[in-house]
Amino acid sequence: MSDSKSVKIHYDVAGDDFDRAGEASAGLKRLLQKIGVPADIIRRIAIGTYEAEMNVIIHAGGGQVDAEIFPEETVVYIADQGPGIPDIKLAMQEGWSTAPDHVRQMGFGAGMGLPNMMKCSDDFDIQSTVGSGTNIKMKFKHISEDL
Repeated sequence: MSDSKSVKIHYDVAGDDFDRAGEASAGLKRLLQKIGVPADIIRRIAIGTYEAEMNVIIHAGGGQVDAEIFPEETVVYIADQGPGIPDIKLAMQEGWSTAPDHVRQMGFGAGMGLPNMMKCSDDFDIQSTVGSGTNIKMKFKHISEDL
């Protein structure tokens, strides 16, 4: 991949489709492996993207995961037209969740999605409007801690 180019990928994520949960993060992971991004960086990107993907499936009724891969970093964008987050500060607290009981019974909805996204990414931005949806942007630098 040359310095002036990037690779873009797009995934549509269907709400409540737990059978396909993780397809976007797994597809991004495979592409990053082919490109040669360090394994520890891929792990952080895959975790952050998976958490975002699950939030779209559980809370938003669907949305999109887009990624742009540059030589120095990967940027992941998540957009949905769900109910929005009324209190982002509260939603960022570990363990806080609005997941319904049936989702918790499947092992999801522990309230770690947004905190894990922020921990995994080098730069995290979330914008949400009640009634309009949520947009998240995560940046991951391709500098390995293993070097």
